[in-house]
Amino acid sequence: MKKETIFDDTISAISTPFGNGGISIIRICGEKTFKIIEKIFKPVKDSGKGIKTYTMKYGHIIDPLKKEKIDEVLVSFFVKPYTYTKEDMAEINCHGGIVIAKEVMQAVLSCGARLANPGEFTMRAFLNGRVDLSQAEAVIDLINSKTTSARKASLRQLEGKLSDKIKGIRENLIDVITDIEAAIDYPEYDIEEVSRKNIEERLNYCIKEINILSNTYFQGRILREGIEVAIIGRTNVGKSSLLNALAKKERAIITDIPGTTRDIIEEYLEIGGVAVKILDTAGLRETTDKVELAGIERSKKAIENADLVLIILDGSEEINDQDKKILNLIKDKKTIIVINKSDLKRKLSAEKIIQVLPNRKTIEISALNEEGLEDIEEAIRELVATNQVSYDNEILITNLRHKNLTDETKKTLEEASNLVKDGMPIDVVSVVITEAANKIGEITGDTVGEEVIKNIFAKFCIGK
Repeated sequence: MKKETIFDDTISAISTPFGNGGISIIRICGEKTFKIIEKIFKPVKDSGKGIKTYTMKYGHIIDPLKKEKIDEVLVSFFVKPYTYTKEDMAEINCHGGIVIAKEVMQAVLSCGARLANPGEFTMRAFLNGRVDLSQAEAVIDLINSKTTSARKASLRQLEGKLSDKIKGIRENLIDVITDIEAAIDYPEYDIEEVSRKNIEERLNYCIKEINILSNTYFQGRILREGIEVAIIGRTNVGKSSLLNALAKKERAIITDIPGTTRDIIEEYLEIGGVAVKILDTAGLRETTDKVELAGIERSKKAIENADLVLIILDGSEEINDQDKKILNLIKDKKTIIVINKSDLKRKLSAEKIIQVLPNRKTIEISALNEEGLEDIEEAIRELVATNQVSYDNEILITNLRHKNLTDETKKTLEEASNLVKDGMPIDVVSVVITEAANKIGEITGDTVGEEVIKNIFAKFCIGK
């Protein structure tokens, strides 16, 4: 990948959330940055000594056409190459508000900047060699972190922990390729047979390292995305009441009318350091209502995708045929049986439940009185612990793209190792190892194509 790219345009964007707030930040980056600032910014006191990096000046933004003051601001200056993108940059800190931010932004654009594309600041940082591709992806993960654990994992990746590991493996593969080429170029020394054993050992070492890395993905995915927990059951058993109790707020509408919940309602909680997305689903029952049927179909899809299912049963009633159908529907899923309405006289027989769905944890609660909720949270913590999620692992794969590339690299290296064992020509082995080196290089961006880069940065927000 080409580094130190020279861009002939200057970009700008509002980097803070759009709307009312204490401060809005307009970011500018490119060769014309400081010329644009000179045209629209009038400092209250200017030392006249030019622009110094990592300094800030107080003054006013002036409309370049009307020559009127737009706002009093602070402008931060960042002189290349010691900036986020390795280009000249400035940030205008104005008062928050839709009108002010838009007018300051318009002043910047009218003086020669263009509106930045999503993720374009970070893309320039990547293209200029400030960060590699895995570090750039960590930026958006850091922004989207839902828990402290996810934030820590993203920060470690941004600091280059994963990059160093990947680059170390790739350098080993390039060294193997170099040795193979030496054996091909100097056949008179008859070193090929010795090289074969050495190559096989080094390939096996790389396979082992990649396998260790790949196996961290489940931990990484949970830290990054959390786990999905679907609350299911027939109508009026207390699914929405449980969601509200867990969320500690009125998140779902509660009535005694069957079929009130017709779409999936989501709520994020943090349990045991992991983000937990709780899904309140439509009650499962026989119905002819088209809207309710659509909600039931969505509920079934949510069950398929969920990491854990909480099936709610009404403890004040006997188990019925609809309950049994739902229990059969989830027999292959990780399930916790929640018997609700423990504040009422118990009529539900545990033996009846076990007959339909054995070997499942059963918890009694009263969603109305918020009793037994800590038992549900503890059961979710146990699920996380069972899957050995470590928050302190220095290197984790949290990205599906990285997981797929490590798996493909491992498969290619295993093919190369088998070719060595089978006595295939060593130049053929070299071609396969080169393919593996290129594949793993896509993680850091050393060998990635432009289309992949565009797709990655298109997922970023504007202004980052």
